[in-house]
Amino acid sequence: MADMRLIVAGAGGRMGRALTRVISETPGAVLTGALEAPGSVLLGKDAGVLAGIPENGVKLSADLWSLSSDADGILDFTVPGATIANVAIAAQRGLVHVIGTTGLSASDDAVIKSVTQRAIVVKSGNMSLGVNLLAALVKRVAQALDEGFDIEVLEMHHRAKIDAPSGTALMLGRAAAQGRGINLEQRSVRGRDGVTGARQAGDIGFASLRGGSVVGDHTVIFAGPAERIELVHKAEDRMIFARGALRAALWARGRKAGLYSMADVLGLREA
Repeated sequence: MADMRLIVAGAGGRMGRALTRVISETPGAVLTGALEAPGSVLLGKDAGVLAGIPENGVKLSADLWSLSSDADGILDFTVPGATIANVAIAAQRGLVHVIGTTGLSASDDAVIKSVTQRAIVVKSGNMSLGVNLLAALVKRVAQALDEGFDIEVLEMHHRAKIDAPSGTALMLGRAAAQGRGINLEQRSVRGRDGVTGARQAGDIGFASLRGGSVVGDHTVIFAGPAERIELVHKAEDRMIFARGALRAALWARGRKAGLYSMADVLGLREA
């Protein structure tokens, strides 16, 4: 099979540059387009140079329609508005769309789901192998422990992150809720402040910390009477997310239309 021709959305950002690097290192994949926001000062720059690798001749562009005429997939770690704008074009062009964007609303998710009858989308709040294994463990532990064990999700990210809780924290919270057989939206508690009253049994709490250059730390705490279980993942380099996203794209190529997650890519769906 020919190399998979990929577009990196947000190619000038931290994740975009990491994706460009990992594509250059991976047999079977080639960078064919680099997308950036209209008006960006980086438009026209060489994607390879920006990523700290040799010049590759792929210039940053704001025109996804033109870029996608000769591509097989798009790796999209941008912002919700940009991702939703990319969804329709990716579906129309028949691209594999790997979405790692966080902060998507329920209406954004509905738009993404609406194209999956004719498009291949792999979407995850976190693309790393370790986090997806952690989510599987969280679900199993939540199934095993009753409401005598309170569940809290703690996350910390760099100072520039704009959404909270993180997409990964929400992903872990959903795994815990699935294990308990409850609706996360109805039972999540976020950002306690002031006189909140006693904690309600069965709630899943979230706390978000921001500072420095932290790539991503996540802890799921099961706090019971006189004992506590903590499941922890610490990301040290964005390349783990880039490698996971590229693995997802290569896995999705040729699949039937539908909405997939990293659990599908890693064979963890039944976990």
